[in-house]
Amino acid sequence: IFIFSSLLFLNFNLSFNLKKIMIIVDNLLITYHKFNKIFWSESVWLPPNTTWDTYRNRENGVNYAQFNDLYYSIITAFFFLCVRYVLEKYLFTPCGIYLGIRQTKPKSNSFQNSNQKATFYKIFKTNGKIDNKELKGLSKKFDIDERKLSRWLRWKKFQKKHTLLSKFTESAWRCTFYLFAFSYGLWALFDKPWTYDSIFCFLNYPHHSVSDEIWWYYNFELGFYLSLIISQFFDVHRKDFWQMFIHHIITVCLLCFSWACNFHRVGTLVLIIHDFADIPLEGSKMTNYLKKPQLANVIFTFFTFCWIYSRIGLLPYRVIIYSTYYGLSCIEMFPAYYIFNSLLIALQILHIIWTWLILKIAYNAIFKDGLKDLRESDESSLSSVDEESNEDN
Repeated sequence: IFIFSSLLFLNFNLSFNLKKIMIIVDNLLITYHKFNKIFWSESVWLPPNTTWDTYRNRENGVNYAQFNDLYYSIITAFFFLCVRYVLEKYLFTPCGIYLGIRQTKPKSNSFQNSNQKATFYKIFKTNGKIDNKELKGLSKKFDIDERKLSRWLRWKKFQKKHTLLSKFTESAWRCTFYLFAFSYGLWALFDKPWTYDSIFCFLNYPHHSVSDEIWWYYNFELGFYLSLIISQFFDVHRKDFWQMFIHHIITVCLLCFSWACNFHRVGTLVLIIHDFADIPLEGSKMTNYLKKPQLANVIFTFFTFCWIYSRIGLLPYRVIIYSTYYGLSCIEMFPAYYIFNSLLIALQILHIIWTWLILKIAYNAIFKDGLKDLRESDESSLSSVDEESNEDN
């Protein structure tokens, strides 16, 4: 009787909990559908006299962009992460080593006694940074030369940083992608009318058909920027980390919104203008990591002209001025258009900030200490660790 009553009680509780869970799930689904309906409101995202059925049914014989196609870019992002891993490990790393880039970080020879080393590791882990007063006290306490402790402190700091080889492989991967993307973009847009006159991005909008080459162009560009958002947390950390993160987020939002609103013609122009200057940018970094200052200066000078011409010249002249002025005579305004245009302007503001940084780097390269990425930490301290270690050896 006890066992039977216990089973009935458990069964009742289980059924009761399942009913509660089902009610919660149903409420969540109802809330999601309501939010989805409000968020994707046709009055927000589409121009007047257009519905989502217009896109789905492909009226007027037009092959409209389908928002669900963007989900394929998530697969492409993970594909790019895998391709990057393979290329960096089996191609770019051997090339960097062959060209003379150091593969490993400097070794520490500051401690002879393992107990002293373990104790200092523990203190460093607990306190983090150690000032000069603590350094002198530890030097006397453990009878270790203060200079060795100071050198070990710098060594410990740089152990957390990326080596020149990892920076070289990162730039090599990006340079390879940008070269491929720009070449593909030239091929895909060569016969498109909006490549030569931006007004075609707005004429007869939104009835713009998407060709296969444009579909793939969007797919791997969006996949690449999604992969950058993931890999940025593991790549070399620079001073403009959050600016770059915001840049990637804005770019992804622009790609998604432009695809959803069938503004893919504007999107392709933004993409090819971006990729143009990124090729010499990564090339100048690679030559700088290879300790080829003259070649790095030449490539960086070429990059500076490409950047100013494309980001400060072409983008406002061929895209932003049309989206804010000339295009308004061709289309009827709707709320999503303001979102899309605001993102374009935000992107341009970031370009102006980076242009100022680039001009500072160019000034230093010409009049001061040569080409140096102001976003990165100084490598001289790391070099001094190597030199002092070699003297001790």
